[in-house]
Amino acid sequence: MTDTKKDAKLTDGRLSPGDRIDAPLWWHEQGLSQTASGYGAKLTTRWKIRYDGRIYRIYCTQYGNAGSCWILAKGKKIFFWDF
Repeated sequence: MTDTKKDAKLTDGRLSPGDRIDAPLWWHEQGLSQTASGYGAKLTTRWKIRYDGRIYRIYCTQYGNAGSCWILAKGKKIFFWDF
């Protein structure tokens, strides 16, 4: 896992991605999905990001062809403009 010191920026209530940290879990490395369908409300991505001095796991809500990526910081979902 490569750690960078560059924080993501919060603009208009959304994060613009800073440097992502590649931190795959075991099923990512084996090419597996977290769920059988590949869809879900809180899918764990292989990425983390530094925000507000802390490192957070990036999650994705995925239903159909569109998904939304976000982090959970201080109990609040913060969504990305682009990921």
